Amino acid sequence: MKEEWDIVLKPKRNLFDINLKQVYDYRDLLFLFVKRDVVTTYKQTILGPVWFFVQPILTVVIYVFIFGKVAKISTDNIPMPLFYVSGIVLWNYFSSCFNQTADTFAKNANLFGKVFFPRLIVPLSVVISNLIKFAIQFVLFAGIYCYYLFFEKTAIQPSLLIFLFPLLVIMMAGMGLGFGLIFSSLTTKYKDLKFLLQFGVQLLMYATPVIYPLSTIPENYQFLFKLNPLTHIIETFKTAFLGSGTLSWEGLLYAFGFTVVVLALGVIIFNKTEQTFMDTV
Repeated sequence: MKEEWDIVLKPKRNLFDINLKQVYDYRDLLFLFVKRDVVTTYKQTILGPVWFFVQPILTVVIYVFIFGKVAKISTDNIPMPLFYVSGIVLWNYFSSCFNQTADTFAKNANLFGKVFFPRLIVPLSVVISNLIKFAIQFVLFAGIYCYYLFFEKTAIQPSLLIFLFPLLVIMMAGMGLGFGLIFSSLTTKYKDLKFLLQFGVQLLMYATPVIYPLSTIPENYQFLFKLNPLTHIIETFKTAFLGSGTLSWEGLLYAFGFTVVVLALGVIIFNKTEQTFMDTV
């Protein structure tokens, strides 16, 4: 009689041998990691979860003063606080997913060396826990948005593109997760890449229309910014909610395809690296 096992551990696997069913089987552990991430983030702090609101508010205040009042960068007739918070909230979700998943192997080396579970559980928990943080910060955006929409006479013109909002969030999550998995895998051998990551994400923000509209970029340079898939996600979000943005269906399709490729590549590389990373981490 052929023996059947619940779990089969193999020293080596095929590059494309990705057991997603095993990830689903460990969904309880996934939720425990999510709870851990949410609870411990601001544990033993004075303000606690209030920091979820304080951080974007302070960032918006600084952006209004530096980029709005001093540099006088256009916001396409959208109130500056609303324009900046619309970009910051979405960008923060991407950057948090990217930065935290990029540290998966180094941060969890001791845990990975002692207990077996699908390693993909950890970066997935980061994406989900940051989604909770994003939801809280989106409430801040919604509050500012409703204020200007109903109590101030502004140029805000929401459209039916709002229904694309869940897709935009999924694309941001997928791109952050994909890039994070790739960097996490590479830093097991090339540890100096983590120093590149620290300011690389910040530079990427300035190459994305977060604090300025794409329309302010000279036309002969706009194609360079459109090569950045994040540009199309941010601009679509602003077009949907603010009525001020550069919507391109071809660009959005390009961003979606880019997300799928990066996420698939990240999972494959991560799956390959997890088999031997304890020898190099």
